[in-house]
Amino acid sequence: MLVGLETGDDAAVYQVRPDLALVVTTDFFAPVVDDPYTFGAIAAANALSDVYAMGGTPLLALNLVAFPIKELPPAILTDILRGGMDKAAEASVQILGGHSIDDHEPKYGLAVTGTIDPLRVVRNLGGRPGDRLLLTKPLGTGIITTALKHGVADRMAETAAVEAMLRLNAGAGAAMMEVGVDAATDVTGFGLLGHLHYLALASGVAARIEAEAVPLLPDVERLAEAGEVPSGTRRNEEFLRTRVGFEASVGPARRVALCDAQTSGGLLIAVEAERRDALLQALARHKTAGVDIGELRRGEPGTIEVA
Repeated sequence: MLVGLETGDDAAVYQVRPDLALVVTTDFFAPVVDDPYTFGAIAAANALSDVYAMGGTPLLALNLVAFPIKELPPAILTDILRGGMDKAAEASVQILGGHSIDDHEPKYGLAVTGTIDPLRVVRNLGGRPGDRLLLTKPLGTGIITTALKHGVADRMAETAAVEAMLRLNAGAGAAMMEVGVDAATDVTGFGLLGHLHYLALASGVAARIEAEAVPLLPDVERLAEAGEVPSGTRRNEEFLRTRVGFEASVGPARRVALCDAQTSGGLLIAVEAERRDALLQALARHKTAGVDIGELRRGEPGTIEVA
């Protein structure tokens, strides 16, 4: 076992021979959008992300399904599974069956197995003082999907959020393996600051974020000011209260966005400052955005300053 539970990493890694290891992970959740096909595709992209964050290549997956088969038409389940299958196929991943239960609330996701070179595993530890922090997707999917449930998100915000959630992190994973990075994690339920806290804690360093440098999806701050904030984001804010220091100039809505619980978020990558430009270029070649949002520095492990 090369990676287990020690630092709350994105996936487990098990070595099977000197040149081969397996990356194993799982994720599933209730619908975040109304369209069943889109929900299935988002859930699949989200589950595959953990493998990319470790530097691995996803190979196969199993469906995890909860569905009220006596309450909703079976065609809805068909669309969910078709969305997951198509997104997996985009990643050259085969879905080889799975398991379902009858449940009042629909849920869907994947158990994913991938491969990786045992000598090239990227973990959430390994970050060093001076490393630059790059983020590959904008934040705000939790806030926007909450607003969608309440019917107050506009079409532009909805379209941008769905597009971001559907985008695989395959390009980001490939770029960081080309260049070589010190640490990485994907940004999901703990939000940007939550995942950065765990990366910094595991690496034995502190971090500094430039709040205005962090990309946000359209209308996120307005929706946050209007109270369209998911409960997971509020829990993140409470958890991070003693671990993050905000400068007074960072407004309340921006603070919420930095803690927002993401679905199928991007990768947060720590890379040597000298390799930052090479990584940005590699990301661009793989048609993936990359934004420099801050750095790792010496200090109390796991603490974050937001300027």
